[in-house]
Amino acid sequence: MKEKDTWQTGQPVGPYRMAQNQFKERHLDRLNQLIEMIREFAEGRYTGDIMERIGPDTEEPLRTLAEALGGMMAKIEVRESHLERLTRQVEETNRRARRDIIATVSTMAKALAARDSYTEGHAERVGQITGLIAAEMGMSQEDTALVQLAGLLHDIGKIGFPDYLFLPHEGDSPPEIVQEITRHPATGAEILKDLDFLGSALSYIRCHHERPDGLGYPNHLKDHDIPLGAKIIAAADAFDAITTDRPYHKAKTYQEALEILKEGSGTQWDPECVSVFERILPKIPSHGGQKRRRRDCSVFGTIRLRLSLRRDP
Repeated sequence: MKEKDTWQTGQPVGPYRMAQNQFKERHLDRLNQLIEMIREFAEGRYTGDIMERIGPDTEEPLRTLAEALGGMMAKIEVRESHLERLTRQVEETNRRARRDIIATVSTMAKALAARDSYTEGHAERVGQITGLIAAEMGMSQEDTALVQLAGLLHDIGKIGFPDYLFLPHEGDSPPEIVQEITRHPATGAEILKDLDFLGSALSYIRCHHERPDGLGYPNHLKDHDIPLGAKIIAAADAFDAITTDRPYHKAKTYQEALEILKEGSGTQWDPECVSVFERILPKIPSHGGQKRRRRDCSVFGTIRLRLSLRRDP
């Protein structure tokens, strides 16, 4: 009796039937591979070479389908490569635009020195010091850069000061002048509000004259309501004011300035920021005090002293 072949079922089959089943099994496997490739294709994964999965004995319509899918994948890869190049170009354009905007606004901030000489170099130094504090606190590189930028632009609102604030003034200042002075943080944030990339830096600028004890301005915020970036700028701003010649005092040494910050720790300035100052003090470049080149604004200097350095009532 002739020996009979068996297939998957274990049932005896003839040679023709066995070959037919093997053919179906082979092409079913190819079809399953195609289905898997189509699934990968739909999910955006084009890494596999579809033609490598098709053998020389693959018949129609599987071969035609594979070639069509391979052609589609190639076109999509070309388009994706083109889109990636366009994306990089747009990102670079945005970076350049951002740099140009920052440079323009920074120039505006520096232009304040043309109206009041004691502010010359102040914005740059505050920006530099805020960067040192933020980095020492462990902020990310991105957050540190944002705080540093806010430090550079913190006084941009002074551009809106009327000319009479820069005229010599005797005696106590009337309430309307004090109100004008205390408005500059909010004015600065308003000027910059349309620059979306500034993000939280706007709140740092708006709140950089707030104090932990609630005696700051413009909104009399207290400790935990004040953004950390604003606290950093407040300490850096005060430090630079103390260590430069101003209408109301001669420049003090860095160590003397640190002692003043310590005295106001917890009331005028954030304790953590003051503590960090002790560690970064050696890193702050010496500028030797800002020398007055012309008659300074006594009204602004006097008001600033009263608002920034006043004690508890």
